[in-house]
Amino acid sequence: MPKRFTKDDILKSVEENNVEYIRLQFTDLLGTIKNVELPKSQLTKALDNKMMFDGSSIEGFVRIEESDMYLHPDPDSWIIYPWGGTEDSRVAGLICDVYSTEGTPFAGDPRSILKRVLKEAEEMGFTAFNVGPEPEFFLFKTDAKGEPTMDLNDKGGYFDLAPLDLGENCRRDIVVTLDKLGFEMEASHHEVAPGQHEIDFKYAGAVTAADNIQIFKLVVKNIARRYGLHATFMPKPLFGVSGSGMHCHQSLFRGKENVFYDESDELGLSETARHYMAGILKHAKAFTALTNPLVNSYKRLVPGYEAPSYVAWSPTNRSPLVRVPASRGLSTRIEVRNPDPAANPYLALAVMLKAGLDGIKNKLELPQETDRNIYVMDEAELEEAGIEKLPATLKEALDELQKDEVITEALGEHALRHFVEAKEIEWDMFRTQVHPWEREQYMSLY
Repeated sequence: MPKRFTKDDILKSVEENNVEYIRLQFTDLLGTIKNVELPKSQLTKALDNKMMFDGSSIEGFVRIEESDMYLHPDPDSWIIYPWGGTEDSRVAGLICDVYSTEGTPFAGDPRSILKRVLKEAEEMGFTAFNVGPEPEFFLFKTDAKGEPTMDLNDKGGYFDLAPLDLGENCRRDIVVTLDKLGFEMEASHHEVAPGQHEIDFKYAGAVTAADNIQIFKLVVKNIARRYGLHATFMPKPLFGVSGSGMHCHQSLFRGKENVFYDESDELGLSETARHYMAGILKHAKAFTALTNPLVNSYKRLVPGYEAPSYVAWSPTNRSPLVRVPASRGLSTRIEVRNPDPAANPYLALAVMLKAGLDGIKNKLELPQETDRNIYVMDEAELEEAGIEKLPATLKEALDELQKDEVITEALGEHALRHFVEAKEIEWDMFRTQVHPWEREQYMSLY
C-alpha cells in the first residue's frame, strides 16, 4: 500500500479525487473489520484524533459504562476504494488504532497489541519484523439472490489456467485492483483444490502486512461479487479437498542485516533463527488458538491435505509446522504453515513474534529437524522423535492457550479474557448442535 502520507497529503487527495466519504476502519478481537463512515467535512477532526465511537457494541471491547473510544487514523494507510461510490463521490479509508479516553492505546485493540510486541522486539535490538503472508480462498457461485451456493466456480487444480480455472479473470481483476491500491504481489495462482486460489504479497513490516491482509479480504470479496461469485476465507469449506491456509513467511532484521542468516552455517541459519524457531515450536500449541481461531479451522489441520498437524520443522519437508524456504542472504526466512485466513492477522502475528522472541531470550534449543513424511510415522515413531501434535479442536487450543504464560502475556488480560470467552461460547454452540452427519449415520440405524 502507498506509504508516507501527511495530513496535508490526505486533504489534498480528497479534493483531487472527489472523495466525499471516509471510512475509519479498525478490527475487533475476532478479526472482523469495523468502520465509522464520515463525510469529508469531518476529516480534519478525525486526523486530529478527535473522532469518538461507542466501543460497547464491538466484540471484545468494553462494557457500556466505559464505552467511549477514540480512533487514531494511521495516515500511511490512506486508500481510495475502487467501489462504493461514483467518479464524483468516491469513498476512501483510513486504518485506525483505538485509544481510551485517557489517551492510551486500548488494551483490546488488536493493532495496538501487535505494536506492543513489536516494541518488545525493538527493545531487544530488532528494527523490523518482516512478514510475507500467503492467504488462500475459495470462490463459490452465488444464486439469484446473491447468496453463496456450494457450487465451485471451476474444476481447476494447482497452477491450472483457463478454461479449467474459470476464476482466472476474477483473480486477475483482484490483482490489478490491488496493484492500483499500491500492493506489491509476489504471485497469483490457482491452488490445489477446485475453486481455490492464492495471492502472495511481497514481505512488509508486521503492522503493514496485517493491514494489507484486512484490505485484501475486502478487495477479494468485493471483486468476486462483481463476477457473481462469493469469496470465502473459511479454512475448510469442503470435505475431501485441501483447506485454505495463510502461511506466514517471517524474518527479523537489525538495520539492513537479516539476523536469521549465517553464511557459515550448513543451512545458512543463524543461532538467532534457530532460537526463534525453537520458540515457535515450544508455543505453537498455545498460539494455535489465535492462528486457527474457528471450530472449522481444525478440520483443515488433519493429515493428508498438506496442512500441518504436528509440531516439527524441516528445511525441505512440507508436512511439519515450520519450513525453511531455500532462499538465503537477505531473503532467509522461516515459513509457519498452520495459520489460516480466518485468523485476526494482528493477533496471529503478535503471538508468533512473541513465541519467537521467547526462544531468542531464553536461547531455546531447536529440536532435531524432521526429514521424513510425518504423516506416515506411527505413534511410537512420533514419540521417539519427540514430535507432538497440534490441538485437534478449538477447545484443546483454548486450553493450551490459557496454560501458556508467554502467549497470554502477549495478548494481555483484557484481550485474553474476551477472546477466550467468545471462543468458548462458539465451541459450546458447536458441541451442543446436532449436525447433518449425525442424522445420516444414526437416524436409521438406531
